Amino acid sequence: MKTSLQVCVAVLALSLASACIPAPAFAQNASLGTNLAGYANFGTLNCEASWAVARRWSLTAGLRYNPFTYSGGVDEGPREFRQRTVALGTRYWPWHIFSGWWLAAKAQYQEYNIGGFLSPETREGDRVGGGLSAGYTYMLGPHFNLEAGAGVWAGKDWYTLYACPSCGRTLDKGNAKFLMLNEVLLGLTYVF
Repeated sequence: MKTSLQVCVAVLALSLASACIPAPAFAQNASLGTNLAGYANFGTLNCEASWAVARRWSLTAGLRYNPFTYSGGVDEGPREFRQRTVALGTRYWPWHIFSGWWLAAKAQYQEYNIGGFLSPETREGDRVGGGLSAGYTYMLGPHFNLEAGAGVWAGKDWYTLYACPSCGRTLDKGNAKFLMLNEVLLGLTYVF
């Protein structure tokens, strides 16, 4: 977990440093947003920053964090969907930056611990991969936008499967390729 925290800090530092890179002279060249639907995923905290780098292109950096464990899972054990996720990517805007339809691609790293939903088994590990998504951004006003979209990602998963969250008995360990839903986006964005 310490390594992923260092990765999160490095990505945040890179994001802040890239904000100092001169961007084209647009009326709006940066945004900061959150995925409201992400909070329905067991309270996953999230944010995404974007910077305009051309008339139809923006760079994005996103973070998701969920440290929460809930009681009342299978056999009254804990339920958890804990994660730390860092993503860097780009968006293409066919019409104008920060409004209308968009297509996105990103590279993503995730450290996770999931279990207690259908069985007491808990899966924990690290995923690395790339994702594609698409959506639409609706301008609510000069500075606020509403975003909707969805995306998938694929890559490699290094995991350990435990019999229960607290017993520590290992059932399986290995790595596998994956393809899964990455996010359902219903977000609110502030454009600078």
